[in-house]
Amino acid sequence: MSCTLVILAAGMGSRYGGLKQIDPIGPNGEIVIDYSIYDAIQAGFDEVVFIIRKDIQEAFEEAVLSKWESKIKCRCVFQELDALPAGFSVPEGRTKPWGTGHALLQCLGVVQNNFCVINADDFYGADAFAQVADTLKSMPKEGYNYSMVAFELSKTLSENGTVSRGVCTVDENQKLVSVVETLKIAKEGVGAIAFYEDDTTKSFTGKEPVSMNFWGLSPSYLNELEKRFVAFLNESGTEQKSEFFIPFVVDDMIQEGLASVEVRQTSCQWFGVTYPDDKPAVQAGVKALIATGAYPENLFA
Repeated sequence: MSCTLVILAAGMGSRYGGLKQIDPIGPNGEIVIDYSIYDAIQAGFDEVVFIIRKDIQEAFEEAVLSKWESKIKCRCVFQELDALPAGFSVPEGRTKPWGTGHALLQCLGVVQNNFCVINADDFYGADAFAQVADTLKSMPKEGYNYSMVAFELSKTLSENGTVSRGVCTVDENQKLVSVVETLKIAKEGVGAIAFYEDDTTKSFTGKEPVSMNFWGLSPSYLNELEKRFVAFLNESGTEQKSEFFIPFVVDDMIQEGLASVEVRQTSCQWFGVTYPDDKPAVQAGVKALIATGAYPENLFA
């Protein structure tokens, strides 16, 4: 069965201070996306859809599409502030789109196969792609049986600031019970601590499974996303900073008894470039993987 990789690459990189999606981290100018696409091809994916903004289209095509369009089918869709359902308009003063759920909604009518959605600036590792590909190839295109690759919280943190993570509860059958989007998580010894807006905190052991937006979904999810985005806009669309996240919709569907999500856990070390000072650690991690033979010295040689 054909499967598609969807890459969320429209983020503005406000904390990073630039277009981190196309910032080189490999020894020959490779970027994080390059390693994700390489791993996806090895795992059997046959199409990539990039969600970007129109204002970065030219730079993105030069940095990414020019290298991959001869190796795998590539398409772009655009997340723009005014990409809204009929009857809705952008509230005065709003400058940012509505988050990852709004971004993924731009794939409605474009992505026809089971798909994996990932972040552009996260380095997941080959095992994660192999595991999700295994689920996608047997997943019905209709219905609501999905999958997710979970990472260990301690392996997804930054040394340079707080991060947001979807903290997961998983049952004994490796089914997702809930996913709670938790903002402002920082390292604390071998574990982690979350800081909440009401000035309370919560400590974590670091062993908790977390979502890194590595979801295995079928086209049915996009239809649910469309319906629920309309409901979200009716309730919160006029707020300046309201956001519509992929895990919110997945969690709602689980709590309603509509969806079932198989959780595959990977021991891979995640790398990410949330902050500029994260870059050296990512470069060192990639160099170490190349030394083990996990990747060629030059992906495009």
